[in-house]
Amino acid sequence: METYIALLRGINVSGQKKIKMADLREQLSGLGLAEVRTYIQSGNIVFRHPATEPQVLAQKIKSQIQADYGFEVPTLVLRPTDLDYVLQHNPFAQDPDKDPSRWYLTFLATAPPAERIATLAQVDYAPEEFVLDGTNIFFYSPKGYGRAKMNNNFFEQKLKVAATTRNWRTINKLWEMCQA
Repeated sequence: METYIALLRGINVSGQKKIKMADLREQLSGLGLAEVRTYIQSGNIVFRHPATEPQVLAQKIKSQIQADYGFEVPTLVLRPTDLDYVLQHNPFAQDPDKDPSRWYLTFLATAPPAERIATLAQVDYAPEEFVLDGTNIFFYSPKGYGRAKMNNNFFEQKLKVAATTRNWRTINKLWEMCQA
């Protein structure tokens, strides 16, 4: 059995797309996912499953949610090695002036096309900063995410790729859950 992390986008935000985590754990267990655990109410799930491509698992989870709740939820499934990578390669970790509570990570469903990357590179909303690394966007927002101009919708619009964002504390917690 392998460990996986599922990230659901846009659930339980502002009273929309409500999903109770206890119900979700039960429904996902019914799909054959084992040891299903969730972290907070915003769609962070760690589970075990026989070795399968993450995209296959993402589609199964997405389809189950659609069937059970009647709405679509963008779903991204990662492996623990994906979290290891971002934890070891955060470009902001080397700067003592950057508060870790203001670090965020946007996971992209696929690598964006070169022309979209070029468009994004022209944007400057300083003091906000980002570093695109493959399918990861390391993002620093000194005023917090709620006031950020470069939010998840911004990155999706500029790159034309589905994405979901988590704060650095959540990334660390999910990695800890994978180790348990």
